Amino acid sequence: MNKLSDLKPGEKGIIKSIDLEGAIKIRMTQLGITEGETVRVEKYAPLGDPIEISIRGYNLCFRKSEAEKIILI
Repeated sequence: MNKLSDLKPGEKGIIKSIDLEGAIKIRMTQLGITEGETVRVEKYAPLGDPIEISIRGYNLCFRKSEAEKIILI
């Protein structure tokens, strides 16, 4: 089972599921992080947290702990 947090910069994956709950899951959905979308890791911050991703033509940053909950195909 691959997680978004396992990808290296430049690698892509397709979102299979999001194992988050509550307000953070709603916010991720509002930002376009949904099942079936292709996501690419752009870069990691110098200390590895946060992670910058590209999805639906725009870039987002979020915590590594959140990326660990996004499962990829």
